[in-house]
Amino acid sequence: QVQLVESGGGLVQAGGSLRLSCVVSGLTFSTYIMGWFRQVPGKEREFVAAINWSGSAAYYSDAVKGRFTVSRDNAKNTGYLRMNSLKPEDTAVYYCAVGRPSLRNSYDRARYNYWGQGTQVTVSS
Repeated sequence: QVQLVESGGGLVQAGGSLRLSCVVSGLTFSTYIMGWFRQVPGKEREFVAAINWSGSAAYYSDAVKGRFTVSRDNAKNTGYLRMNSLKPEDTAVYYCAVGRPSLRNSYDRARYNYWGQGTQVTVSS
């Protein structure tokens, strides 16, 4: 049974930082791309970032480029999303996912096979 368990969300002031973690079990994590998405009520789930299987390459949405950093530790079956300089518009439920898209197509949520339950990030102004 595949499981993705996220943690690290919470309430932070604008300009602050958070690090999300996503622990993966039930599959060979090192052979999957990990993506991060976010969703606010009434809107579609949007792409945030993705990292390739080895951690050697990453891809970011324009909204977070330069502020967020995605990483992974395959020995721990864990992916991370470091979020700096947070803004109120970053408020959302954040989801991790794994799949086998190419990194170029990693923005496409339909290409992911497994998803976490989501963790709430709230940024106050």
